This record gives sequence, C-alpha cells and structure tokens, in this order.
Amino acid sequence: MRSTLVLLAVVPAGAWAQAVPPSVAGRSAQGDVAVTIYANDTALIQDTRQMTLPAGISRQEFPDVSSEIRPATVRLSAEGTTIVEQNYDYDLLSPRALMEKAVGQTITLVRTNPATGAETREQARVLASNDGVILQIGSRIEVLRDDGLPVRVVFDSLPPNLRARPTLSITLDAKNAGRRPVTISYLTGGLSWSADYVALFDEGKSTVDVQGWITLGNSGGTTYVDADALLVAGGPGGNSSRSLGLAPGTRPGTQNAGRARLGDFYLYPLGHRTTIAANQQKQVSFLSVGGVAARKLYAFRNGWMGSDQEPRSADTVIGFSTAREGGLGDALPAGTVRVYMRDATGQPQFVGENGIGHTPMGSQLAIKTGEAFDVKVQPAVDKREKILADEWERTARYRIKVQGAPTRTVEESRSVTYWRTAMRYVLTNARPEPVTVDVSQTGLGDRWEDTRVTAESQPGEQRSLDERIWHVRVPANGTATLTATFDTRY
Repeated sequence: MRSTLVLLAVVPAGAWAQAVPPSVAGRSAQGDVAVTIYANDTALIQDTRQMTLPAGISRQEFPDVSSEIRPATVRLSAEGTTIVEQNYDYDLLSPRALMEKAVGQTITLVRTNPATGAETREQARVLASNDGVILQIGSRIEVLRDDGLPVRVVFDSLPPNLRARPTLSITLDAKNAGRRPVTISYLTGGLSWSADYVALFDEGKSTVDVQGWITLGNSGGTTYVDADALLVAGGPGGNSSRSLGLAPGTRPGTQNAGRARLGDFYLYPLGHRTTIAANQQKQVSFLSVGGVAARKLYAFRNGWMGSDQEPRSADTVIGFSTAREGGLGDALPAGTVRVYMRDATGQPQFVGENGIGHTPMGSQLAIKTGEAFDVKVQPAVDKREKILADEWERTARYRIKVQGAPTRTVEESRSVTYWRTAMRYVLTNARPEPVTVDVSQTGLGDRWEDTRVTAESQPGEQRSLDERIWHVRVPANGTATLTATFDTRY
C-alpha cells in the first residue's frame, strides 16, 4: 500500500534564511505557480499573475522568473492579448555588475581613517573593471584593492539595465483594457528530482520492507512560492546513462500501475502546495510497503571461455517483486536501492546499494548488493578441440558462362567445422548452511549461431541466445562441480 506523502526540507547548515519566511514570500511577484519537474534537470514553470493591461501596445515586466529560464520556450496566454516582443534581463544587480556598468563614469570613494574614524571623499573615474578595478583620481592612476581597509564606493544612481531579480520583459498588444489573468510558461534548468529506496531485508523471514523517497532539488537562485509541484518519471528527448546493478533473474513487468500518466511517463504529484526555496532539497515519501516476499541468492556470470587462476566471489543478490499481489504494488521510478539487514543485536546495518531503471509494476527485481565472502566460483576451460562433421552442406548455386559456351549451373559445397569447448565450474561454500548459486555462461551467441550444448552435468535453462544458466546447489561447508560442453562454429 502507498503511504501518505511526508515532506522533509533539507537546508544547508547556517542557511536557514533560505527557507523563505512569509515576509519574504509575500514580496515575490509570482502568482499562482505550477512546477512540473523532470528527472533530467528540466522543469516546466507555469505562472499565472493577475495584471491590469492598457488597450494597445504596452511593455509589461515579469520579475522573479527563473534565473535559468530558456527564453526561446516562453509562451504567454491571456485573453485578447498577443506578444509583440520579449526580452530576458539576466544582468542582475551585484557589486561586480554595478562596477562594470560604471566604466567611464565618475564615482565617489569614501575612505575612513582607522585611527580617528574621520571620513574623506574624493571623485574617481572608473577606467576598467576586469580582474580588478582601475581608477583615475585626479592625475594619478590607482587600483582599488580589496585588502580590508575601510573604503566604500558611492554611486549616484543605478544603471537602467540592471535588475535586482531575474525579469522577463514582454511587449503586449491587448485588444481591450482591464484586469485579467496572464499566464507565462517556460522551461528552465536548475530543478531536478531523483528516487531513492531504503530496503530492510529479513533473511530469517524471507521478507523485505521498502521505503521510497523522492528527492527534489533546486540548485537555481529562484524560489518558487507556494507552488503546485508535479514530478514526471521520464526524460523527454533525453537518454539514460544510469549504471544499473541488476543480476540475472530481473524481468520487466506487464501490470498497469494505478497512477496518472503523461504520454509514456508516470506522474508523481506532491499532493499539496509547497515552497521550493533556492538552493534547497526536499524529500517526499511516496512508497512504504512491509513484509514483501523476498529471497537472497548468489549469482555468477562467466564470459565466453572465461578461465580464472583463482576463485572469484559470487554476487550477493536480493530478489523481490513489484507486482500488485505479493509485491510492492507500484511502478518504481529509476533510482538507487540501498539494502539493510539486521545484525545479531537487531540493529539495521547497511550491506550494499545499486541502481534500477524505470521499473513497471509486476517486475521481478534481482539487485546485486555486493560480493559474497564465503561463496566462490572458479571457471576453467577443460578442453577445446576442432571437430569435423560427417555431412556436407550445399551453400550456393552459380550460373556461369565461359568463352561463349552455353550457360551452366555450378553448385559449391563445403564441410561444416565446429569447435568443442568443455567448461568446468568449481563452486565452494564456507557457510554453515547450503546455498544455491545461479551460474550463468554468456557469449554463446555473441559472434556466431548454431551453438549447441552437447553435454552438461545438470539441466540448464537457456535465458537467451547468448546466455545459459544453471541453479547449482552447494552443500554447507562443501564444494560442487558443474560441467558443460559447447559446440560452436568458431
């Protein structure tokens, strides 16, 4: 079952002022804000403001837009109104920007005598503001140093093109004067989200408890006040490079999760309005399920003709289902699964983590958490030999004509050659209880076809053209040996 959404705000130490008290939030020029956040550092902002427009052409300003707005994506919607021109003023007011705009102009330097506290003023002309500020004071040239001495700069006025906040300026043409809702929509960077899962595995009961968290991050300099937030599981137009730690046995599901969709993506609404402050992270609980059937297993994958001088550890794998019945009962956004187990005192201890991709409901997950200390496998090539078949294979027919002679048909035949490879896998188990290891041989269909398994010490399962798997039982504090023989074209 899904839990009620729980919201946490994570603010860097010493930065509680970023939590936006009501006095600051009240000064925002934003209106009714809806934020749709994707997982690929892209968000759609829809900001509806109540504005009084004059009839005809007028210039309207929209302060407090995102500092990472993509101006080419701006769309405006207002009754009886069209856009004539738009400008994004991203040159924000700062001491550095103020000094850069003052190049060629006269400023006032106020110096304070550290001993007496007396102030002296003198006029200076700004010559340059690159890696430092160069001034002309009377007939001398001086560098304005940042050495801690009590000196401040006084400007007569602010440049007209510097903004205290990111501002979108739009020239509108309104058919009629009056007050109306005006909605601006645009894409922006600086907002993203990810999913994280905490899984507590009980080996004795063969169950797992899973808590799912959504982490929402705002790395931009704009705060979105009292926003209606919606998260989209998917990256429109993007591709995923997430490194996954899934073991053999992972299978995608075919069940439909009971969540709203946007095209081929699932939607995860926060369920309540929230302020997404600049440079802040929020965490939202979206999944809480306990007592789901799970099992620990061991897996070992061997490449074609893989042979090791020393035994290698098998992978430790935790397997469970996302199905409606007997599973988590939900579709899982891509994220990181962190697995815990209880020690002898009953305290949960971290045992490993790995990533999953977007996982439909009804999937079977097999998550690698690490390498087993006591369970090892040593693969070896016992024998490899060339064999010839006793049959001939007709491969092609050709119609040829030589020096004006009648056309005749020629058949070309060739023998079929195979290579026979005998593999041996020695498994050891130092644990006090028996274990089952899923031994997987890959590379069977990598560069050829007609691969044949002519002998095996126990029945295997062909997972794909490229992979065959055996479930090998290894006794407590004992060993087991698996053998298999493959006939291949090369």
